[in-house]
Amino acid sequence: MSDNAMSDTANSIKHVASPLARQTLLDSDLTRPVAGVRPIRLLPWLQVVKIGGRSIMDRGADAILPIVDEIRSLLPEHRLLILTGAGIRARHLYGVGLDLGLPVGSLAPLAATEAGQNGHILGALLAPDGVSYVEHETIASQLAIHLSAARAVVGSAFPPYHHHEFPGARIPTHRADTGAFLLADALGAAGLTIVEDVDGVYSTDPNGPDADKAELLRETNAADLAALEGTLPVDRALLEVMGNARHLERVQLVNGLVPGRLTAALRGEHVGTIIRTGARTN
Repeated sequence: MSDNAMSDTANSIKHVASPLARQTLLDSDLTRPVAGVRPIRLLPWLQVVKIGGRSIMDRGADAILPIVDEIRSLLPEHRLLILTGAGIRARHLYGVGLDLGLPVGSLAPLAATEAGQNGHILGALLAPDGVSYVEHETIASQLAIHLSAARAVVGSAFPPYHHHEFPGARIPTHRADTGAFLLADALGAAGLTIVEDVDGVYSTDPNGPDADKAELLRETNAADLAALEGTLPVDRALLEVMGNARHLERVQLVNGLVPGRLTAALRGEHVGTIIRTGARTN
C-alpha cells in the first residue's frame, strides 16, 4: 500500500463526524444545539417516593408500619422506586466527625450509610411482596430488570457524591431530597413524592417562635422557596437543582403520618405542597 493510501486510511479512521467535534464543551453557545434537546425518558412509568429518615423512619413502628401497609396496597397500581433518607444517627455522625475535623467529603458517605440502613429496614418489611433493597450501582444499571420482576425497589436517597461532595460547607449540602430528585429526573420518572411529617411547606417554621403566623403553601416554586429565610422541610440544595430539571415539572411534599396522603398524591391529587421546578413543558 502506498504512503498516500495509508495516510487516507488513517485520516478516515481518526475522524468521527460529530456536532461537538473541535468544539469546547465549556462553551454553552456551541453545545446548545445538541445539549438543549430534551433527553428521552428512560422509565416514564416509574413513581419515585422518598421517605424521610428523621421524620418517618426515626419514629419507629408507629410511623413505619402504616406507611409499609399503604405502600403494599399501592403495589398493584404503581411501579415504585422507594428511597430512604438519613435521620438522627447521621446527625450524631456529623457531630462526631466535625469534632474530629473530618472534611465534608468524609462526612457524606458516613451519613449515607444510615440512609442505606433505613432502606434495608423498609426493604425487609416489604420482602414478602417481592420487594428488596438494592445499592446505587444496581439502581444505575439494572433498575429496569428489577422492576420487571417486582412492583417496587428500595434504595438510598443519598446521592453518591461521597468524597466528591462540594466543599462549600462543613455539612454535606447534597442530601436525601436532592439525591431523590436527581435520580427521578435522570430516569424521566412520572413523578416524585417526598414523604415527611408535616402537611407541606409553610411560610415560616410552624414549630418556631412565629408559629402563629405560619401559613401552609399549597403551591409554590423552587425560586420562591429559595428566597424564604429560616427552616424548610427540604434540603436547600434541592431548590438549586430543581432549576435545571429536564423532566420533572413538579414535586409534591405530603404528610406520611396521615393515612392515605401518599396514595392520593400518587393518584395525582393535591394533598400537600406542590413545588414547581424549572422544567419546560415543550
